[in-house]
Amino acid sequence: MNSSAQGLARCAATAALVLLSACAASGPDSASARPVLYPNATLNRVGEAQGRLEVNACLSRATAAGLTSMQGTNQVGRRAGEGAATAGVASAVGALITGRGGEGMLRAGAAGAAIGGSAGAVSGAFHNDRPNSTYRSFVQRCLSEKGFEVIGWN
Repeated sequence: MNSSAQGLARCAATAALVLLSACAASGPDSASARPVLYPNATLNRVGEAQGRLEVNACLSRATAAGLTSMQGTNQVGRRAGEGAATAGVASAVGALITGRGGEGMLRAGAAGAAIGGSAGAVSGAFHNDRPNSTYRSFVQRCLSEKGFEVIGWN
């Protein structure tokens, strides 16, 4: 593969990773979801704008208590490392079995590690954005104590 084709392949892989990460980082089951308030007497009395301020205050209070919205904060790196190690070793062993020892084995191991690391990073991006149930419970209780009812996260 020539250098311009390699550059294009790297660019495409990077773009795909960014797009896949963006898709994984939204929705009600993501860590970036916000509580949805039921229009009860409290919300009707204070209004939507004040309700959003109260939600923000409870989110900040949870963070100040040391909680984070994401369950695992290092999943991307960990999965990339696992993928790189697994694929690198498998490629090197494959090279030995097929009789490509020495430099061929090193090249195969490095290529496998690069591919496995990329696959692991994509996998980690999809698994990184899991909501922290303790954080959500804290926010819901905070809002409940203020008279609001959380009916879900969006």
